[in-house]
Amino acid sequence: MAVTTVEGIGSLKAGLHPVQNNDFTDTEYLACNGGTQCCRSEGGIHGMLENEKPKPLRFTGDDVTWLRPINLHQLFDIRKQFPNSKLVAGNTEVGVDTNLKKTRYPILVSLAHVTELNSIESCDVCVKIGASVTLSRIQNFLSNLMNELPDHKCKSLAVIVDMLHWFAGEQIRNVASIGGNIITGSPISDLNPIFMAAGCTLEVADTEGVRRLFPIANNFFTGYRTNAMELSETLISITVPYTNKSEHFKAFKQAHRRDDDISIVNAAFRVDLQDDVIQSCSMAFGGMAPTTKLASKTMNKIIGRTWDKSLLDDTTVLLADEMSLPPDAPGGMVEYRQSLVLSFFFKFYLSVRQHCSFPENTFVNVQSVDMSATHPFKRAGVRSTQMFQEVPEDQLSVDPVGRPMVHSSAYQQATGEAVYIDDMVPFQDELYMAIVFSQKAHAILKCVDATAALRMPGVYAFIDHNDVTGSNFFGELGQGDELFATVKVTCVGQYIGGIVADNKQIAQRAARMVRVEYQELEPIISIEDAIAKESYLQPIRTLGIGNVSDGFNNSDQIIKGEIKLGEQEHFYLETQSGLALPKREDNAMEIFSGCQDQKFIQARVSSVLGEQFHKITIRVKRLGGGFGGKETRSWNLSAALAVAAKRVGRPVRCMFDRDEDMSSTGTRHAFLGRYKVGFTNEGKIQALEIDMYSNCGNSQDLSIEVMDRAMFHVQNAYYIPNVTTRGYCCRTNIPSNTAFRGFGTPQALMMAENWISDIALVCGISQRKVREINLLQDGEATYYNQKVQDVYLMKRCWNECLNKSAYEMRQLQVKEFNRSNRWKKRGISIIPLSYGVGFHAKFMNQAGAFVIIYTDGSVLLTHGGVEMGQGLHTKMIQVASRTLGIASNRIYTSENSTNTVPNTSPTAGSVSSDLNGMAVKIACEKLYRRLEPYRKRELNKTWDDWVKAAYYDRVSLSATGFYKTPDIGYDWDTKSGDPFYYFSFGAAVSEVEIDCLTGDHVVLRTDIVMDVGDSINPAIDIGQIEGAFMQGYGLFTLEEHRWSPTGNLLTKGPGFYKIPGFTDIPVEFNVSLLDGVPNKKVVCSSKAIGEPPLFLAASVFYSIKDAIRCSRRNSGIEGIFRLDSPATAERIRMACADKFTEKISSATPGTFTPFFVRS
Repeated sequence: MAVTTVEGIGSLKAGLHPVQNNDFTDTEYLACNGGTQCCRSEGGIHGMLENEKPKPLRFTGDDVTWLRPINLHQLFDIRKQFPNSKLVAGNTEVGVDTNLKKTRYPILVSLAHVTELNSIESCDVCVKIGASVTLSRIQNFLSNLMNELPDHKCKSLAVIVDMLHWFAGEQIRNVASIGGNIITGSPISDLNPIFMAAGCTLEVADTEGVRRLFPIANNFFTGYRTNAMELSETLISITVPYTNKSEHFKAFKQAHRRDDDISIVNAAFRVDLQDDVIQSCSMAFGGMAPTTKLASKTMNKIIGRTWDKSLLDDTTVLLADEMSLPPDAPGGMVEYRQSLVLSFFFKFYLSVRQHCSFPENTFVNVQSVDMSATHPFKRAGVRSTQMFQEVPEDQLSVDPVGRPMVHSSAYQQATGEAVYIDDMVPFQDELYMAIVFSQKAHAILKCVDATAALRMPGVYAFIDHNDVTGSNFFGELGQGDELFATVKVTCVGQYIGGIVADNKQIAQRAARMVRVEYQELEPIISIEDAIAKESYLQPIRTLGIGNVSDGFNNSDQIIKGEIKLGEQEHFYLETQSGLALPKREDNAMEIFSGCQDQKFIQARVSSVLGEQFHKITIRVKRLGGGFGGKETRSWNLSAALAVAAKRVGRPVRCMFDRDEDMSSTGTRHAFLGRYKVGFTNEGKIQALEIDMYSNCGNSQDLSIEVMDRAMFHVQNAYYIPNVTTRGYCCRTNIPSNTAFRGFGTPQALMMAENWISDIALVCGISQRKVREINLLQDGEATYYNQKVQDVYLMKRCWNECLNKSAYEMRQLQVKEFNRSNRWKKRGISIIPLSYGVGFHAKFMNQAGAFVIIYTDGSVLLTHGGVEMGQGLHTKMIQVASRTLGIASNRIYTSENSTNTVPNTSPTAGSVSSDLNGMAVKIACEKLYRRLEPYRKRELNKTWDDWVKAAYYDRVSLSATGFYKTPDIGYDWDTKSGDPFYYFSFGAAVSEVEIDCLTGDHVVLRTDIVMDVGDSINPAIDIGQIEGAFMQGYGLFTLEEHRWSPTGNLLTKGPGFYKIPGFTDIPVEFNVSLLDGVPNKKVVCSSKAIGEPPLFLAASVFYSIKDAIRCSRRNSGIEGIFRLDSPATAERIRMACADKFTEKISSATPGTFTPFFVRS
């Protein structure tokens, strides 16, 4: 067997494969449509399986032996010799054990080619499936078989096929085996409830070939991931019986994310009805016990009952009792999980009820509005439009500005040839460092002993604070960071030390052998804990305008409310990485860093090593994503690598595994807003008082600045005459939270829209009307006294979005849908955006560039911004191309480094194109002016001729450019100045449909109108809008961090932390760029684009809230209700209070220790 990855099917040197390069018939597909293999080499598989006869194989490594038998006789012989060997089929579970749990299996036995375990066959009464048959083969086989058999026989088969569609992804199904799924015994297995409800039988055999049968529902699972098989036994097959004409069969699954996600709760129901009387039934649930669980008591009590409404009422009571969970149950979400049990049965009850045959005088028909509970979401094919302004007809063909130019690295990324830090060829004598992380959230270090680790072959050194030759501390006294912990650790994931070894495997194994003894202290995890203990960073800011007391006195109504917003993981594709290269002289050090702020990393490494800046060079080629997570939090790893490299005198590299990265690098800040709003009966806001709390983690980092920006945006696009805002930065014992796309702005804007939503409910008027009557008008200022220029553009965005989305018509359609459906509800919402652009710290608003023209006419462009996939280099090339008047293919950007463009500002805040673009333009204008005499004198000559002529005249062909933003900067001491250079505007309409019984939802349509000035590159800008929106969608509806009460992150890695998938994209997604609105303040009349659109995903959140309100009204519940962000399935379902949630009792907080807490 041979496997060829995407990189292997084509390259820039050998030519591109049609998959990579699809010329709009069949070329330039991936590259020209934004396809990328951002940062890692395993982005795609083009699989090619060679026809070869399987043969037994054996591979032996340092600590593991891998065996591949091809028949049962060979397998049994291996198991006799190695009774404790680990059997592997698809490796989808064992891989998790070895990679994340660090479990070691000395003997691995692959079952993938055992002939007898790979058979699948059908007969008159059942289907028999070999234990090694892959899920994809089962899916295909059963689908074909169902075309041959009568429908009544296929009910269980249809349920299996349908569930397999939602089982992981296709790549996993292609290798995962049915036997592996069963034997793993996961309590949330999607298939085991179906097998139990269907009455499936397992066949096992011992090493002597003796076989026996197990009914899977007959106590096969004995405990968490354990079963009744003997050590010597192997699963051979599973038999799935056909159903009969009187049987009904359904299965359900609810996960955090609809596609490619593990279940929260799943269920399978089978009932045999004759004359509408229950003859037999099975109800099996996953996620409600340590094993898949039969509701045996309920099943026994309903045998012989008629399938009517009284059965529904009685069965839900029985299930609520039998499937109850203790408040501290593993997995948490206790009330939600219990409600799903009842919801699933209700769905099954209704689906069966449609086929019952009661006489009219004994049964009241199920209302048609209830039948929406049985309708699964059917997602149509995605439709989308992208509208932008074409360039003027008289624009030169060589001028690329305003054109949708392909990303400058698109082809390298599509072929996997783009080089990231981990792709760099190792240097001679290079070593690897693994970090020794704290395993406690708050503790005194009693002992750190690396003796055992240092004895391991291949280990060179243990690095800790004793090896730091400069300063081990960074930041404000008492609020900053230690590079390596000295006396105390203040979060899980804090650096204690590092092991330097020959390679990653040795280093990581040795790091786990470092013995650390702790004296534990009480941790602070959540914002609420910090408030209770007054654990705040300083300063505590206050900002306001007018007289809030007078404003409240002049208000007709006053409301108070709260909203909490959770953290968000950056989840960049390339985890934190770095490579330190010590120079042989002058104590110089070169760092290849995956960072967004070269100057900051240079300063931190310089401080740690005790050297001046000029001895430290930071080099950055590109990042595999950043989103703010590599602005400051890269410093720890870069500095640790520098200390290690200096100690051993050799290059040292490190790249975090995903779980290491997520456990140690911080996230977007969680926020809590507590507000009081006064307003008239017409919805006009008179006064706002709000306290904002952020969870900063264990150090200051950028938390003060994040809070500052949040406070500046708490009014969004609305005018409020009287405001008082207070910002509290809570210090807790989780990893230090940091910059993230939006930098506190989305959290503040979300709070504003929440009280707008509350006002509309209290006043009994539409949310659209409340928003419109409070929008900023021409000449009005923010509450920090900055006049919002060009505010008419916001109204243009608003009105165009209303028109393009057909908002009024669709709002009527939503109301009609909701009248006709009880258990599915739709909501629609429009959200405005006013986003201040610029660093409010004045000194940061500067940038430099260095442009070189070589004598062949080619141009090397360097600037202070970092390329991290956002297309910054591409835009800078377009700016240089226009300014110099040459084709963009004559211009190249190599890398960023502190020895070419020094003292750079971070690539952040959506201002990198503004700042660096102006610096590039200034440098290019200098060169253009130098070449002007030759251009005028030799009109018939070419660019290359002019360049050579200037060279021979000894004219400098290199130039620097420097730009500083005018009229910007805010002074907190005097509460004066303008924190922003200009404002970006936008609006979005989203429509959603929710399942009130499960909390699931689908985004039916989103329309966005965005003000980007004159777009430098519409393709990149629209891509940024779409990408930011989906990242915001994850923030507001899906992504959630969960912590143990002792401060350990539970949602580590993609298995537990879910970012949006392809099917989370709106079914219809329309993006329009506002046309004819040049921004004369900025290069090429453009505007910032990276961050502002993210908040527009709040339109989905408030559409969900609108749909929930309709559901609550059906239950007789009116008025304001709290919905925190993200609006997960759990929160949506529990907010849709109804007759089923009423049956679920809740434990009193403080009477138990929860399985997890939210920070």
